[in-house]
Amino acid sequence: MIDELGIRDLGVIAEATLPLGPGFTAVTGETGAGKTMVVTALGLLLGARADAGAVRSGAKQAWVEGRWLVPDDGAVAERVAETGGEIEAGELLLGRSVSSEGRSRAVVGGRSAPVGVLTELGEELVVVHGQADQQRLRSAVAQRDALDRFAGAELLAALTEYRGAFTAWHADAAELDRLTLARDERLREAVLLREALEEIEAADPQPGEDVELAERADRLSNLEDLRLAASQAHTLVSADEIVDDAPDAVTLVDGAKRHLERVVEHDAALAPIAEALQNAGFLLADAAAELGAYLASLDADGARELEIVQERRALLTSLVRRHGSTLDQVLDFGRTGGLRLVELDGDDERIEQLAASVDEGAVVVDRLATRVSELRTDAAGRLATAVTVELAALAMPDARLTVTVDSEHDPAPHGRDQVTILLQPHPGAEPRSVSKGASGGELSRVMLAIEVVIAGTDPVPTFVFDEVDAGVGGAAAIEIGRRLARLAERSQVIVVTHLAQVAAFATNHLSVVKGTDGRVTESSVRRLEGGDREAEMARLLSGLAESESGLAHARELLDLAAERATTG
Repeated sequence: MIDELGIRDLGVIAEATLPLGPGFTAVTGETGAGKTMVVTALGLLLGARADAGAVRSGAKQAWVEGRWLVPDDGAVAERVAETGGEIEAGELLLGRSVSSEGRSRAVVGGRSAPVGVLTELGEELVVVHGQADQQRLRSAVAQRDALDRFAGAELLAALTEYRGAFTAWHADAAELDRLTLARDERLREAVLLREALEEIEAADPQPGEDVELAERADRLSNLEDLRLAASQAHTLVSADEIVDDAPDAVTLVDGAKRHLERVVEHDAALAPIAEALQNAGFLLADAAAELGAYLASLDADGARELEIVQERRALLTSLVRRHGSTLDQVLDFGRTGGLRLVELDGDDERIEQLAASVDEGAVVVDRLATRVSELRTDAAGRLATAVTVELAALAMPDARLTVTVDSEHDPAPHGRDQVTILLQPHPGAEPRSVSKGASGGELSRVMLAIEVVIAGTDPVPTFVFDEVDAGVGGAAAIEIGRRLARLAERSQVIVVTHLAQVAAFATNHLSVVKGTDGRVTESSVRRLEGGDREAEMARLLSGLAESESGLAHARELLDLAAERATTG
């Protein structure tokens, strides 16, 4: 439960601290004093959307902080620990700021956290009912959710199993539809892919072949120049005969070596030079031999070979143009295309498997949906009976509630049921859905009756009601107060109300009043006791806080509430 709520610069509230605690807390105050800001503040702590317009005029930001008493273990403690926050001695601090520019920040257990964490914690800690939430009860989804909460753990387990089966079945069905609709497109893709792979396989390109062929084409295109250059070089290095009295390089080096050898005995310094010339002669002889072999290797039919090379290059160029921007990409296409073809050829088998899986899944979904419907139908009768009893105690003695479960719908994530809550306000009247036939006052009482009943099977630590007594008064208001007090026996109940008949049953009465400057200050939120409470009750009853008759009526109402609370 929430033990204390602090508010600063939110709406008309400059600063306020609300001591809450267990039991039934009523928050009252004049119109415009800021009662609704209490619910707004709680909403911010529970992850509601931040509105920069809620920041008090002239302030840079609004700040809300709540101190909650929670167990040191369980879902809340686990989620807080995941965010890096701490629960100290059973106390959890939640905070939320909203800047005038619209920026928002959340604090969980002393650590900054995403606002979504507040929403997750709020689902475990609080149920909030404002006038918008009462209107939500008119929706089919809210009516189904109310029934499911009442049905309890057995239905929750059945729903969990059903949703798992439905999700798998729905995914298989969607995949089957996709493959079936795309079958013709896949067949066309497979034909084109198979033709391309056959073309690549027939050409059998090799890695780096395009570079090798380019080099060969360059060589063959310049064959005559290569032959002439090599022949001339061979003649200059080692000629078979002297041309124009010009000796070759081998002869010249050999002559130089012999000249030195004749005189080397007279100067040892010439010996290394003579040896170097001898080595140069060997190297020139090797070069001459290699040039001779090169000349012998030049193909006499180079033109034919060049034609073959150019044809091969043209084939590879065609492959690159059709199946990639480089030969490497063509080779990659050949590898990946084969895998894709296997996938496409296997789609028919996949379709058969999916069709069988969808048929089997439909049987499972139908069986589990039937179980969910049976549990809902059983719970619907019990919920209707219990709420009808509550309505009788809420000054609707002749009203009868009926909950119908229509299972003739297609499977959906929540099952195949449409749940409708029908209200027959008095005998002879036609039962009508609360979404159409209930007045505002009737809807308030139906919602409260449902929460009182559900609290017995699905307890919630804290309930917050904003104007739950809208549209009612007199005896009906007294019974609403009594039922709220009864709900407070199991859970913390916080109610923003304008009716003395409701506030009379509170065990903790807080008053929000305007300051002299028209704003709400910290001292404007007070816990009322004794004469102060009687004065506030008189104001709620007659608008006159100091009227003797009003005070007498207030004391009478407080005594009546105390008596009815003790007698149950």
